[in-house]
Amino acid sequence: MKNLFFLFVLSSLTCAFTLSQTDKPTLFLVGDSTVKNGNGRGNADSLWGWGSVIQALFDTNKMAIQNHAIGGRSSRTFITEKRWEKVMAELKAGDFVLIQFGHNDGGALDDTARARGSIRGIGDSIKEIYNPIRKVQETVHTYGWYMRQYVKEAKAKGATPIICSLVPRSEWTKDNKIKLSLDSYALWAQQIATEEGAFFIDLNKNVALAYEKLGKEEVLKFFPKDHTHTNLAGAKLNAQIVTAGMKELEKCELKKYLYP
Repeated sequence: MKNLFFLFVLSSLTCAFTLSQTDKPTLFLVGDSTVKNGNGRGNADSLWGWGSVIQALFDTNKMAIQNHAIGGRSSRTFITEKRWEKVMAELKAGDFVLIQFGHNDGGALDDTARARGSIRGIGDSIKEIYNPIRKVQETVHTYGWYMRQYVKEAKAKGATPIICSLVPRSEWTKDNKIKLSLDSYALWAQQIATEEGAFFIDLNKNVALAYEKLGKEEVLKFFPKDHTHTNLAGAKLNAQIVTAGMKELEKCELKKYLYP
């Protein structure tokens, strides 16, 4: 009888643990190398994306985090490579999706190197191309069109989409200000969030303000290889700015999973 009772208790605990894991909401991160560089462990020239360190700022007993970001992808290719399809397969009601694209959307639409660009803007413009990488005919849309798909499809699953404008590069003006994307991807990201009723975090502006406060000399230490990809210290700073932005979002349940 004691053995039977022990097995019953063990089975009950296992079942309860499994249910608690299943019931936990998940934060899915979707983006490019500034969100996850390489394999996300700093192996790529000691470069890190902010999504690889943001987990430390969350209570992961209450929330799971999956970083699906990958280097070199644009709002378009993350979809055409079916990476978004994999996120959608796991996404459930009560989950959250953090979306950041723009760094790679300005590339060519159909070059033989990457063919990853999207059409500028948020309208309904399209262009029919032959994609030499995928070796298929493809209809290419605007950056805004792809961003709308993420928001609409996440909402259809009962998840909460949060759009982030792209983190700025370490590019400085003569008066020691960070160059922003106020007339392009940062603006378009905000416009789509507003039009589609998604939450929005202005990383382009908020990170730039933090960089300017630190000063050019200190910020350059975050960029050991180029002006786009940060080291671990830079990634940690950006992650803190992301979560600070979350805390300012009214009626967004995600912030309750952050550590105080």
